[in-house]
Amino acid sequence: MVWNMLKTPFFLGQCEEIVVFRLVSAACSQHCAKHTLPDLPYDYNALEPVISAEIMQLHHQKHHATYVNNLNIAEEKLAEAQAKSDLMHLIKSDFGSFENFKTQMSNMAVAVQGSGWAWLGFNTTTNSLQLSSCANQDPLRATTGLVPLFGIDVWEHAYYLQYKNVRPDYVKAMWNVVNWTDVSERLVEAQQNVGV
Repeated sequence: MVWNMLKTPFFLGQCEEIVVFRLVSAACSQHCAKHTLPDLPYDYNALEPVISAEIMQLHHQKHHATYVNNLNIAEEKLAEAQAKSDLMHLIKSDFGSFENFKTQMSNMAVAVQGSGWAWLGFNTTTNSLQLSSCANQDPLRATTGLVPLFGIDVWEHAYYLQYKNVRPDYVKAMWNVVNWTDVSERLVEAQQNVGV
């Protein structure tokens, strides 16, 4: 039914287009990878003289294409938001709150003696988030078994020119540049590879 509706000309009013957009979105959000603009089952001039080929082409190639493109964008944003939501849910579940997590990780990063890293990792055995630190260049996964999601580099060369020897200021500033989308994607990938 939905695909038949997609093949109808989009010369209808805006309300009808929105309804079709919602139907397509609801029908495809669970199983469609990427949506494409379907071909019309007839030529653009098939409805002339009542509706011109130019209007049909404009509505199909511009308006309808925009709805399809916007559907793809909306589903990508929804997937990103869902991943972020899953990450934040796990952070709250495993650390009590985002602020507790941030405080614990910051304290861990500041406390590293010499050079090293503070890490947020995913424990594939317990399906939970964990914090860990590694000295020098020791890799997180090889030393702890945790899948790295987010790391704070506390080697002095990472911050010394700008923050001198005030590591806490550097660590505090790092929270302003975290790419949470990337962290969320790493979490999703780690969860998908559990038991692999």
